[in-house]
Amino acid sequence: MNFHARRVTLPAITPLCLQKRVIKVYNEDNTSRAVEVPTDITARDICQLFVLKNHCIDDHSWTLFEHLTHLSIERIIEDHESVMEVLSGWAMDTDSRLYFRKNYAKYEFFNKPLDFFPDHMVSISSETNGMMNHSQLIQTFLNSSTCPEIHGHLHAKEQGRKSWKKFYFVLRRSGLYFSNKGTSKEPRHLQFIAEFSDGDVYTLLSARKIHGAPTDYGFCVKSTKRGSPRDLKLLCADDEQTRTCWVTAMRLFKYGMQLYQNFIQPHQKQKTPMRSISENSLVAMDFSGHKSRVIENPSEALSVAVEEGLSWRRKSCHRLSSHGSPSTSQGPMSNMALHMAQPWFHSKLSRDEAHRLITQQGLIDGVFLLRDSQSNPNTFVLSLCHTQRIKHFQILPVDEEGELFYSLDDGHTRFADLIQLVEFYQLNRGVLPCKLKHHCARITL
Repeated sequence: MNFHARRVTLPAITPLCLQKRVIKVYNEDNTSRAVEVPTDITARDICQLFVLKNHCIDDHSWTLFEHLTHLSIERIIEDHESVMEVLSGWAMDTDSRLYFRKNYAKYEFFNKPLDFFPDHMVSISSETNGMMNHSQLIQTFLNSSTCPEIHGHLHAKEQGRKSWKKFYFVLRRSGLYFSNKGTSKEPRHLQFIAEFSDGDVYTLLSARKIHGAPTDYGFCVKSTKRGSPRDLKLLCADDEQTRTCWVTAMRLFKYGMQLYQNFIQPHQKQKTPMRSISENSLVAMDFSGHKSRVIENPSEALSVAVEEGLSWRRKSCHRLSSHGSPSTSQGPMSNMALHMAQPWFHSKLSRDEAHRLITQQGLIDGVFLLRDSQSNPNTFVLSLCHTQRIKHFQILPVDEEGELFYSLDDGHTRFADLIQLVEFYQLNRGVLPCKLKHHCARITL
């Protein structure tokens, strides 16, 4: 019997890291862009990709969100998470999306834990004898041998009913519990609600309208497995600070040290100083002498700031024309147009839309935007976040001898255009509750 050798060609096996898949990513105005990415890509990789494609300044605030339209909920996809694992949990017949946008509050709790964890909501294990200030609180979350606890009242939607009921809740490493007897924490009175090894915490986008919640500060725990709306553990806080505390603590309990690694990783890779506007990168300077110097005395800094504002006002008279006299082509209308191309100016944005945009991009001190006033033509509004509340300040035009200026303080400090105004309040608090730090930005993908 004769045997003939025959060559058999086996299909090539593509390594997982080289496999590709097309995904679609949305931005705030619901425009989208499809990109082909490796199947092992993380949320941070996606953000880096769009930062490069759109020539954005990478200030580490760009974030990928999971948005489940059919449930009206969304959450931050942590930087280390596999995007493909997130997509694998989506049902085929639902409108689920990835959103790319800024979120200045993503890791702010590492910088300012006191703003995120109020004293009355936090307690620690008896082993520490209570001798711990909140500047060390983050370490207790990251250290698995310690037992921080979040507690307080929340509204919960009763299973199978439309009604909401208020209970006393306790959050521990082992999971979320509620007390069936007042504020008792005795084991026999605590009933288990959810754990986080196989679940994620989401915010409710329309808590009152969609879920009938008593307030707008809703959130929920959802299983990573495909589940129906009935499987959601729907909760609701009385204010934004309370909701932020619960949601942040749940993220820390779920990911622990991995969140801290996500926070410090970009700074470790950063070799050169990044051009950004932050609380630490803007200082008062004196350039009047032969050498520049940092002004450390607050009183002197305030005095210089006022003088600088007056100096900007005087200089504007010389910018109106090349001959030093006003001209029609370079008059007030020219100054008014300067702000239109600025990333912090959002033109016809309404008050509600401004509130939503700032909320989306992080409720931390100094997040701001400027917009046209909807109620008072020819004026503008500064929308600013402070202590997790959004406040609106009217910018009024001031006419002085035919020259147009803008002011936030009834004409005491005047500016030739909105760019000067923004630059001034990035350096000086003035009449505002805090300095302007992070502008809300929209990009086109």
